[in-house]
Amino acid sequence: MAQKNVATGADGEKFTPYVPANKVMPEFTGLSIVLGILLSVVFGAANAYLGLKVGMTVSASIPAAVISMTIVRVILKRKSILENNMVQTIASAGESLAAGAIFTLPALFLWGESPSALTMTLITLAGGALGVLFMIPIRRYLIVQEHGKLPYPEGTACAEVLLAGEEGGSGAGLIFAGGGIGLIYKFLGDGLKLFPTEIETPIKGFDGAAIGMDVLPALLGVGFIIGPKISAYMLAGAILAWLAFIPMITFIGSDLTSAVLPAADLIKDLGYWGIWSNYIRYIGAGAVAAGGIISMIKSLPVMISSFRDAVKGFGIKASGEIERTDKDLNGKYVTIATIVIIVLMGILPVIPVGIMGAILIAIFGFLFVTVSSRIVGLLGSSSNPVSGMTIATLLFTTIIMKATGASGKPGMIAVLCVGAVICTAAAIAGDTSQDLKTGYLVGATPWKQQLGEIIGVAASAVAIGFIMILLNNAYTFGSKELGAPQATLMKLVIEGIMDGNLPWNLVFIGVSSSLIFEVLGISSLPVAIGIYLPIHLSTPIMVGGLVKGALDLLVKNNEENKAKTENGILYSSGLIAGEGLMGIILAGFAAANVDLAVGNYPLGQLGALILFCLVILSLIYYVFFKKTEEKTVKK
Repeated sequence: MAQKNVATGADGEKFTPYVPANKVMPEFTGLSIVLGILLSVVFGAANAYLGLKVGMTVSASIPAAVISMTIVRVILKRKSILENNMVQTIASAGESLAAGAIFTLPALFLWGESPSALTMTLITLAGGALGVLFMIPIRRYLIVQEHGKLPYPEGTACAEVLLAGEEGGSGAGLIFAGGGIGLIYKFLGDGLKLFPTEIETPIKGFDGAAIGMDVLPALLGVGFIIGPKISAYMLAGAILAWLAFIPMITFIGSDLTSAVLPAADLIKDLGYWGIWSNYIRYIGAGAVAAGGIISMIKSLPVMISSFRDAVKGFGIKASGEIERTDKDLNGKYVTIATIVIIVLMGILPVIPVGIMGAILIAIFGFLFVTVSSRIVGLLGSSSNPVSGMTIATLLFTTIIMKATGASGKPGMIAVLCVGAVICTAAAIAGDTSQDLKTGYLVGATPWKQQLGEIIGVAASAVAIGFIMILLNNAYTFGSKELGAPQATLMKLVIEGIMDGNLPWNLVFIGVSSSLIFEVLGISSLPVAIGIYLPIHLSTPIMVGGLVKGALDLLVKNNEENKAKTENGILYSSGLIAGEGLMGIILAGFAAANVDLAVGNYPLGQLGALILFCLVILSLIYYVFFKKTEEKTVKK
């Protein structure tokens, strides 16, 4: 039989992973733990710097998988795909925990506080642990029951990378072809800076409107994997923001002679990026919050069923009643650990959230863990709007805390720490969801992955406090060198509510937008994400989605379509892997203050667009014209 892509299977058949449930091989080993911890700390440090500088982090799952294969399989000659998977599971926690930390905790420094490394370690450790623990009861629903519905683009890509390293052959060729393109392209654009990887142009005659694109291979690959429908939903939200909301605000504000909060400058002087930053992000945050809540309510019956199944498993011993590939951490210990963490947060002064803050963490934590885990299933962790969910958390938390008497700087610090725990929980939950999907595809043991995720969280949490203090001492948060844009936004949200000047109208416009999409029968969450993120991300994803849509339209034979789809997923996975790996390498150079630039984008936007079109043509070639050799799968 021809080799199957790990993410596909015959309709109506029980999915069989690459390593079947009845087969046992090295997985949770000393080597995988030590190597995973080292990579977790390294990726966490690199992404902390990157996120504080530019406001975003780079997913570490695929680069960790590639590095793991290089060390474990190539150098040490050990042959266990599950051991490699465990390394990337532990390692990827560092990047996600760093995101939770750098999006929130620098605000403490901006307020003139000097938080200890212990405080930051405990905050991120509590958030990371809750992210893993809250995700466990919904694993069967998101990973197993929604298999074939939630594409998990980066989790699938990571599984393909691991599988390609295991089997080699034509599948490996497609992975490494895409990986080479993605790696070289990223190096030329963001390393040597021969061309800009973000291009844009205002639309003449349409004041305030602009169209742009992040011409990055990974986004093209994500678009192909998630398909045309979700890509179109995202683009619809982006069009609403950039071709409707921003021009409308520009038109209305063009003759105003005073600034409109939360912006400090006149609307006519802001430009479309200023309007997006000061106004649209609040609309997007409201839309994401509403879309996430609606999505959770719609999924509630199945989630309750999944949670009930997990509860039923409390008393089941390791006696073979549950297959290896379907066994989570013991439910009793998960529940006890969750309660202990929440109680400790409420009573320990070193985590300044108080009892009310701990209660809010329990409520909003589970909500946004669920939302984050599902968004990663739709779009991948790189497009997971964790900061949007954190803003929504801060909106509700600040109102409640203020109503219960919290005020002044102590109240703001308590709210921020609640947001930091939930931000970290949402980021780690998304990473856990993605890693568990990779594990589901390759045949890993869920409870071992969940334990590995907690180990990765603990290791990176111990390091993150010292890293934050080191970076602040070296550059100062809020400076030109290290602007901490996300944390600055969180600070403004909290101050705005505490001082009574938050633009609630903008938030409610976003909520109303999500409600409109739901009334029209459109899933609001991907549209809301499109509103929140710049249009520059949605456009290349849509291009990848169009290639997949053209394939579905033009290739009528089901078997041929499936084979070509597998080619596209393999090549797209390579694009994501190559760019992700180079992103980590470039982050390391940036942390070491090494400037690789050889010019100031001499090829310009036109050159960037031409090169990106060549990458698009390469995807079309590998999807429609490249043949792969037949290969028998060995079970």
